[in-house]
Amino acid sequence: MRSPRPQYTPSVASSHTRTGSILDDAPRIPPPDASYMSYDTRDPSHRPWSPASRLTDYSRPPASHASYEPSDINGSPRPGTPSSRYGGSPRRPLPPAPRFGNASRNSQFTDDVTVSIPLNHREDDEDIFGPESDLSESRRYDDYEHERYDHYDEDERPYPDERDSYHSGSQETLSEEHEYYDKYEHYGPAPDGAQERRGVRAPQMSKKEVPLINGELVLECKIPTILYSFLPRRDEVEFTHMRYTAVTCDPDDFVDRGYKLRQSIGRTTRETELFICITMYNEDEILFTRTMYAVMKNISHFCSRSRSRTWGENGWQKVVVCIISDGREKIHPRTLDALAAMGVYQHGIAKNFVNNRAVQAHVYEYTTQVSLDSDLKFKGAEKGIVPCQIIFCLKEKNSRKLNSHRWFFNAFGKALNPNICILLDVGTRPGGTSLYHLWKAFDFDSNVAGACGEIKAMKGKYGSYLLNPLVASQNFEYKMSNILDKPLESVFGYITVLPGALSAYRYHALQNDETGHGPLSQYFKGETLHGQHADVFTANMYLAEDRILCWELVAKRGERWVLKYVKGCHGETDVPDSVPEFISQRRRWLNGAFFAAVYSLVQMRQILQTDHTLARKILLYIEFVYQFVQLLFTYFSLANFYLAFYFVAGGLADKRVDPFGHGIGNIIFIILRYTCILLIAIQFILSLGNRPQGARRLYLGSMIIYSIIMVYTTFAIFYIVVRQFTDKDSGVSFTLGNNVFTNLIVSMTSTIGLYFAMSFLYLDPWHMFTSAGQYFLLLPSYICTLQVYAFCNTHDVTWGTKGDNVMKTDLGGAVGKGETVELEMPSEQLDIDSGYDEALRNLRDRVGVPEKPPSESQLQEDYYKSVRTYMVVSWMVLNAILAMAVSEVYSDKGIGDNFYLRFLLWSVAALAVFRAIGSTTFAVINLIHLIVEGRIRMTLKLPSWAGGVGEKLSETMSSVGSSITNTLRT
Repeated sequence: MRSPRPQYTPSVASSHTRTGSILDDAPRIPPPDASYMSYDTRDPSHRPWSPASRLTDYSRPPASHASYEPSDINGSPRPGTPSSRYGGSPRRPLPPAPRFGNASRNSQFTDDVTVSIPLNHREDDEDIFGPESDLSESRRYDDYEHERYDHYDEDERPYPDERDSYHSGSQETLSEEHEYYDKYEHYGPAPDGAQERRGVRAPQMSKKEVPLINGELVLECKIPTILYSFLPRRDEVEFTHMRYTAVTCDPDDFVDRGYKLRQSIGRTTRETELFICITMYNEDEILFTRTMYAVMKNISHFCSRSRSRTWGENGWQKVVVCIISDGREKIHPRTLDALAAMGVYQHGIAKNFVNNRAVQAHVYEYTTQVSLDSDLKFKGAEKGIVPCQIIFCLKEKNSRKLNSHRWFFNAFGKALNPNICILLDVGTRPGGTSLYHLWKAFDFDSNVAGACGEIKAMKGKYGSYLLNPLVASQNFEYKMSNILDKPLESVFGYITVLPGALSAYRYHALQNDETGHGPLSQYFKGETLHGQHADVFTANMYLAEDRILCWELVAKRGERWVLKYVKGCHGETDVPDSVPEFISQRRRWLNGAFFAAVYSLVQMRQILQTDHTLARKILLYIEFVYQFVQLLFTYFSLANFYLAFYFVAGGLADKRVDPFGHGIGNIIFIILRYTCILLIAIQFILSLGNRPQGARRLYLGSMIIYSIIMVYTTFAIFYIVVRQFTDKDSGVSFTLGNNVFTNLIVSMTSTIGLYFAMSFLYLDPWHMFTSAGQYFLLLPSYICTLQVYAFCNTHDVTWGTKGDNVMKTDLGGAVGKGETVELEMPSEQLDIDSGYDEALRNLRDRVGVPEKPPSESQLQEDYYKSVRTYMVVSWMVLNAILAMAVSEVYSDKGIGDNFYLRFLLWSVAALAVFRAIGSTTFAVINLIHLIVEGRIRMTLKLPSWAGGVGEKLSETMSSVGSSITNTLRT
């Protein structure tokens, strides 16, 4: 039975009279009571934010209890409403608040944006800022659709549209509409190109009058509302506003022009103990978040040291992180997105000019409370993240890494006056406590001016990267450098290079003297070198400007600064995994290291003008002698490699020793000998005329052939030794007087054995089993390919920046007006005739054409190439003379009677022993430091009647260790 319709009664009485109607006598229904619910099916208990809708609901507004954002006429959230501040789709539920989203009790910024939403249980590896459920958006939409239509039969499922009147049409019409919708699925043709997200509109820009501060553009910009709602602290402007400064001056004039940072303004005025610099170029968001998240975890460790006199709960206020990007057009867009997600960067704020002055750098300042890990998941206070003061400097032009360091030291460092400065490269992931151990080295010894940690090669999951021989060889090289070289140099007090990927400096030690000369002035000298005034020696030396900085610190007049290696600090970084990238990187390293070593040896008399003790000066001169010997071996490494191969592999050419018989050993030796000579010649041709990127296969093929030569040489060594031991007629006795035993077994075993012994001493031997073989196979390529390419490209002192590409405009242009253009042309016939007469006169009189003088860049290039030619010729001739002379003198003598081979092998062994002694000394000193710091408590458990002898002995050991440490420090 059909229910009677309710009687419509106007709310205002009308005086208009009308005729009667049959509806006037219709029965009236009383008004509904309070328990009446007209939309009871729209509120399911299990999912209140996804109501099931009937057909008639599409023409009605949503219920007031539904947690949807109101939308305006354009489908976007209404501006000015609390819900619109969350952004997103106009029909999307509000995002859940994170666990640490409760506002502070003392917060004065709490408003209607703060929404308390209960959260479900989450696992530790889930993203707290992601959706509440682990279902995807498509799964949610499918569940919502099924829920909407579960109470309908299959035949009566509605297909709503703007013509919501299917009850008045025929069944035939209804079925046709069904077929129409099934065929086209409510969609039109697919749009072309990128489409905007629904409910998200582009930001609307408007012109505003902004006052300048001391003539400079400084803006305080509110952070995004959704980020604001996540913050656990909102009680300071550094948490709620991002500060933008358009810097229009050189970094050296930053402070003089009146620019200030937040750490020296108002309530955020603080002393900076640790100033961290992260330099980047065009790295993506994965590399950036890898470094940034590790840095913020280290800052959390500083705050966790509650018993420290310097650090503690508010230790983050003493740390400032400065991110410097080299070139606005070079930065990766996703890296900017990562910075924006942390609140540091906002699009549309930066400007190119301020009062017709070009902006040199865009500086963004913000104290963030969230971080992104390498998986691009947000981490906040629930993961131990503490606030982090960030300065993001986006340079307008690409001016190289050295210029980025000038912004860091001369601009921001001068404004903050920090105690310790730490340098990091994007992509380097410091350990969880690495930065603390690096800072502790300066706090423990006031004479330390610079320190560095261990650089590790990233080995991938389960060491998968080590399957690449190139990565494995670099892993072995890095490990042995951190076990033998760095500890040895640290004992002497002068580390030749503090790697820019992970190093630290005392800011006071870097400052120049009253005359403007000092470490920083020499460090930044390489940025201004140009033209013929910059000789090849100086230009190549400043390819490794960090080596120059290390030398200038140790040799600073009137000071006693030393450099230190910190074993407890380590950082992981990517290493080149392709041959071209590897060769290009080592070209800069080898040339810079070679010329910087020459510079330090020439200038070593500066040590006498320092305030170092006599013992320290003696140690430094011993290190200089060691470096001189290493430099000689490096210079003649090409000839020494050929001679070692010639004598060892040639030993199998003798018919009495030939392991193959029938003269096959001699044939193999002849083939490999000429192959080695041809390969060396090919290396010179490739290095002089090709880039590694353009000759990838040739370089890779040469490295493979060098590995084959190394395999045969190693086989020859083992075979000769075994033959000497097993041959009864040889009369071999295992004494040092036997030449073969002395030259081959003792020297080679001492070298390899020391590698194993020192690796086990430092409790890090795994690289000897996973990477040593690959390193020794590629050792000839290190000597021949890398060394030859480096010396043949001493004229190339660039870092990969592009040259001048400005288009000339001396020919004028065509200016358009509608369908016509304006041109400058001869106006009359006389002008045309005069040009023709001039051309004939020039041909008849043979008028000379003035030659343009060569440009400064061309002169510089010619000068560099000429010096490169002299260097390569002299280096090649000296190595060739050494190889030919020694091979001719000892060609008829055996290995046991070869004096030069004996000298070569024993020299390598002696250098390895010297490095091992220095490394062991460093380990002993490090152990004494641990005892002094109390990390290792030496107590003896004696009976009570002993009267506490154990404690007294422990105190005595600690005092002895402290005195030894102070003696070694001076």
